[in-house]
Amino acid sequence: MDDLSRIQTLLDLVTQLPRAHAERPALCSTEGACVTYGELGDYTRAVASHLRELGVQPGDRVALLAENRPEWGIWYLGVTAMGAVILPILTDFSATEVQSIVHHAEPRVAVTSETTRDLLGGWSEGRVLDCGVVHELPSAEDSGAPLNVDPGAEPGARPPVHPDTCAALIYTSGTTGNPKGVMLSHGNLISNAKSVREIFAVAPNDALLSVLPLAHTYECTIGFLVPMLSGASVTYLSGPPSPSRLLPALETVRPTIMLTVPLIIEKIYRARVVPKLSKLPPRLRRFPPARKLFHRLASAKLKRTFGGRMRVFGIGGAPLGAQTERFLREGRFPYCIGYGLTETSPLLAGTAPFETKFRSTGPAVPGVELRLDPTDAESVSGNASHTHPVRELQAYGPNLMLGYFKNPAETAAAFTEDGWFKTGDLAWMDEGGYVYIQGRVKTLIVGPSGENIYPEEIEATIESEPLVEESLVISKGGKLVALVRLNLDALADRLGTFVSELDPQTIRDTGAQLLGDIKREVNSRLNRFSRVAQMVLQLEEFERTPTRKIKRFLYQDDDTQAD
Repeated sequence: MDDLSRIQTLLDLVTQLPRAHAERPALCSTEGACVTYGELGDYTRAVASHLRELGVQPGDRVALLAENRPEWGIWYLGVTAMGAVILPILTDFSATEVQSIVHHAEPRVAVTSETTRDLLGGWSEGRVLDCGVVHELPSAEDSGAPLNVDPGAEPGARPPVHPDTCAALIYTSGTTGNPKGVMLSHGNLISNAKSVREIFAVAPNDALLSVLPLAHTYECTIGFLVPMLSGASVTYLSGPPSPSRLLPALETVRPTIMLTVPLIIEKIYRARVVPKLSKLPPRLRRFPPARKLFHRLASAKLKRTFGGRMRVFGIGGAPLGAQTERFLREGRFPYCIGYGLTETSPLLAGTAPFETKFRSTGPAVPGVELRLDPTDAESVSGNASHTHPVRELQAYGPNLMLGYFKNPAETAAAFTEDGWFKTGDLAWMDEGGYVYIQGRVKTLIVGPSGENIYPEEIEATIESEPLVEESLVISKGGKLVALVRLNLDALADRLGTFVSELDPQTIRDTGAQLLGDIKREVNSRLNRFSRVAQMVLQLEEFERTPTRKIKRFLYQDDDTQAD
């Protein structure tokens, strides 16, 4: 599909799918099911016809609550191509959250699977909450009936679908409160997919392995719509990306492109690289040429683990740890980092592999403009380590959302008077336009003398310690308090035992001793007003959103005292 100028909507994408790569595999699963581009066109038309028979009209919502599988993409395209609005729901939402979303969005039809239908609740005689019809996808083993609808059905009249027609309603999993429904148009999604293709080329011979939830805009736009524009194939991992599932899939698919979140690559780095690096003599670890050589060798092995063909390894959704990024850079691993939000379809900034800058998310993607809040006359940096002004990042482009569903007040508050979207992220930009995110506006902590403190920066410093798994920095009584979870593998190795033999009391006693050393080391690398006053051992996992971000708002008034 070389002439992308003709593709302005998802309907345009569907009507041109069979012509371009009819016999090529489009959507596959690690369990063996595979749909060609020709079949994809037939199936999407069948879904549209089936929905019309159910009484679905353009503008109606159709909920899609299912795990990653080829049918997910078929229903997504079938719904949007007929002018209805797809409502993708993350399967990691709780039943209460799912039912709240369905109640608020009022879909006419809900599409589920065996593993997700109970999340809807009220499962009785084809009705659930406000939905008129519940359609369950066939089980993964039933490869003979991939849709339970007639692929030979007449397509019927095509409705008017324009670039500014709402295509998707996506409920964000915010870290500071209740989810909001983001309305994205056909033009939002298609323009952003085209922007990605200008950053790095995607060809029909590319193979993607999908491990992130498709209901997340990051995976949907970049990991689904981009390859569909390009004739590439996507294979969906069956189940969570555990080593027992991921390693065989990597060996079989040998992907050329893959999208991940920092959590995945950081776990690999901590489990496979850090233990071996720590065995090197301290002098070699501190000697840059020796460290770089070790990283080069470790990276070469990692490339082979990923199938040996990886050329684009996208990382997004959360900040990547500095040590992990240094390893990827020095190892010449083909990583690239992107930045964006659901409200921006999602990508705002990003760059191709080997064009990255350390700790940056890259420059604005083609077609998008970025600026720092021009109404903030004074820099909010307050930090001697920043030579550039740090202000709220704002965006302008064809990928900005239509607004929040049934929430005009929040929609108005999200935009400036001149139409720029307020990201809520504090950032600075270098002379080349590369963006460096410092943290969220809402998490900014103002010190006792007016200094602006970025908890995300402190957390990154804490998490560079090998014994630390993750951390959360909050302000309590005018002091900085860090809640710290230890890396149990590293702790067990330090104690000369196995993780299974670590009991809570041992972790608590040993952790209390280690936190003192960790605090001294961390504070020695922080400026005066960013130093941590207390470190609290966090035994339980942090509460997270479905996209694995810590729900910060739950910990702002934490009463836990430091040991």
